[in-house]
Amino acid sequence: MSELHIRNLRPEEVLLAVDWTAAEGWNPGLCDAACFTVPDAQGFFVGEIDGEPVATVSCVNYDDRFAFLGFYIVRADLRGSGHGLRIWNAAIAHAGARLIGLDGVVAQQDNYRKSGFQLAYANIRYGGIVAAPARPPADVVALDTIPFALVEADDATVFPARRSDFLRAWINTSGHVGRALWRDGKLKAWGVIRPCRTGYKIGPLVADDRAAAEAIVQALLPSAGGGEVFLDVPAVNPAAIALAESLGLKPVFETARMYTGAIAPLRVDRVFGVTSFELG
Repeated sequence: MSELHIRNLRPEEVLLAVDWTAAEGWNPGLCDAACFTVPDAQGFFVGEIDGEPVATVSCVNYDDRFAFLGFYIVRADLRGSGHGLRIWNAAIAHAGARLIGLDGVVAQQDNYRKSGFQLAYANIRYGGIVAAPARPPADVVALDTIPFALVEADDATVFPARRSDFLRAWINTSGHVGRALWRDGKLKAWGVIRPCRTGYKIGPLVADDRAAAEAIVQALLPSAGGGEVFLDVPAVNPAAIALAESLGLKPVFETARMYTGAIAPLRVDRVFGVTSFELG
């Protein structure tokens, strides 16, 4: 067999990695590829043999302290060949001294642990069909009417790095719909819904409490057009689980959120929907 050649995926090629995650059942968004390259266009890798892709991985450097790893896939017929380890090492090297996070399949936890990752908590994907309300909550407004600095500051309470450029792209991408709950002069909750290969995903969904999160969900549901809706929930947030269950959603998928070290304290109790398993 020819040697594995590892190179960066060009931004226009990242759809390859997204397609592979779709084949593995991760159900990416229709416009994820364009958004994912915004924070770090050099963070996506492909391993090729004789010009044919056989492995992918990403390690997106958000700032000089934090990176997030995803898209770690080896073609099924070549698993166990060592190609996965080689491209994994390339991704880890790209992160340098940064602390790294990932959302991995539960079955691979032990392998990730051997590479220095420790379990923080599980994320559970809930899915199902939810009827949109006849009249969305009156005090919910379009997310892009809220000063971006306020959204950015609120996001910093729930994510280990500032991700301003990514958030702007995520909120403003065609097909993505954002809503915010503005009450008593404060941003109480906000979220984004986007079309996916199957149905729609709500994420991020950040809120002070379950009632505020539910108001955002109710305002976003009309965008799903009666189709399936998915919500990725930290298992350590019982209010988020209760919300998902109250909507009639059922667990369909689970990941292990892991880090290579201790992150700054985050308000995971305010995370009612993870932005993306691939980028955190």
